[in-house]
Amino acid sequence: MRPRIVVIGDVVLDRDVVGTSTRLSPDAPVPVVDVDHILVSPGGAGLTALLCAADTSTAGTRAAGTSGAGSGGGVPDGAAGRSGVEVILVAPVADDDAGRELTDGLAGITVHRLGHAGPTRTKTRIRASGQAMLRVDDGGPGEPVGVDQDALTAVLAGADVVLVSDYGGGVTRDRAVRTALTAHAVHGTVVWDPHPRGGRPVPGCTLVTPNAVEAHSAAAALPADAAQTTTDDDAGHETADAAETDDAATLARVLRRRWQARAVAVTVGADGAHLAGTAGVAHVPAAPVTGSDPCGAGDRFAATAALTLAAGGTIEAAVEAAVEAAGQWVAAGGAASFRAGLTAQERARSADPALPPQVRALLDRVHAGGGTVVATGGCFDVLHAGHIACLDAARRLGDALVVLLNSDDSVRRLKGPGRPVVGVADRARVLAALRSVDAVVVFGEDDPRTALAALRPDVWVKGGDYLPDQLPEAGVVEAGGGTVTVLPYLSGRSTSAILARAGRGE
Repeated sequence: MRPRIVVIGDVVLDRDVVGTSTRLSPDAPVPVVDVDHILVSPGGAGLTALLCAADTSTAGTRAAGTSGAGSGGGVPDGAAGRSGVEVILVAPVADDDAGRELTDGLAGITVHRLGHAGPTRTKTRIRASGQAMLRVDDGGPGEPVGVDQDALTAVLAGADVVLVSDYGGGVTRDRAVRTALTAHAVHGTVVWDPHPRGGRPVPGCTLVTPNAVEAHSAAAALPADAAQTTTDDDAGHETADAAETDDAATLARVLRRRWQARAVAVTVGADGAHLAGTAGVAHVPAAPVTGSDPCGAGDRFAATAALTLAAGGTIEAAVEAAVEAAGQWVAAGGAASFRAGLTAQERARSADPALPPQVRALLDRVHAGGGTVVATGGCFDVLHAGHIACLDAARRLGDALVVLLNSDDSVRRLKGPGRPVVGVADRARVLAALRSVDAVVVFGEDDPRTALAALRPDVWVKGGDYLPDQLPEAGVVEAGGGTVTVLPYLSGRSTSAILARAGRGE
């Protein structure tokens, strides 16, 4: 039987509006963003559930590890994910368009809905040329209403690990939720990822995972008379001191005592985590990584810790695996990269997401006859013999060839301000006139993943000397049931070389 993880917390609908900005608005001194595509996916506890279902971290390999102080990055590939665990999400979900969009993005995850007050909470991030421009938050906090405590208790009872993903929306402050979690923590395994606006972790948690800011906020919120309300004078002074310190080891030790948790791991970004357990406090270092977007790293940390515990690992092994996974998450580009790589669960939309009717008709006709649809893509600026050879070879692999063509803006971002030489309308017309090409689809992103998710070709052909797993779009193709084939370029032929010779007057 597969391990079962129950994720409970606040959900958010995340939207990433991705585009370019090359000018200011005439109405106000603000940038204008030309939208290329929009990525929509579950956030908050929804992201945590997706990470558990799609885990490709080292959690499983750490299950048997032991060491240290306590007591004893991935993309979904279909409904079951790759982690081998069953994931249940317990969260308030509104009955509105955004709520339905959110649950649509949780394919393969069982959703136990709690009553929801108000509209779905959304976070819209606007990014241009890799830079964050603005975030817009909408909707209410999403507080639960009318929680059936008996039903919730039954859901928790079947869990190998309960993971509390607190985003400050009110789930962890609800009386029925807290009662059920408190009862479960007596004998069950509970990982609690806290939030400054959320409820305090219930007594008996197996592992609590605040970051340094959250830990400091929690210490500052401890009762002012803590020194008088404890029977341990040293502990009382330590509690008072913790509110004034930024030392993660001290915070971990004090919060473990005050929260009555088996262990507390305070994460400190690139420095790893400080784990306080029954044997004291140990520093779990992180390997150096490159990357600048930590968004979602806390979710990745908590999810990996929960997965390791579900696989039978110790608390120490769980924290070690979580530190490693969080570092890999940041190096891979954080939550934005994860959302961009979502396949079956992703809700990616281009400015014109639908395939042209004639292309859809072509796909239906080929597949109805048991045929194979092949796709390839590129800029195809100044068509040359190398292009023709690749297109002919691709067409021979199936019964129809669809070319995904970069728009003018996409080519400009990839090749520079002097490109394309030939506009997209003419490039598409020339390609469509070739005997080997059955259809042309223009896309505006930097890579064809969104178009491929809609097209779902049987074979995706790329020219060059890549390995299939080096292509960012490979996961999308394979998730749709297709395969990736790399064809060699025709030596000595390239648009750049032709333009260079033309510039020299050759």
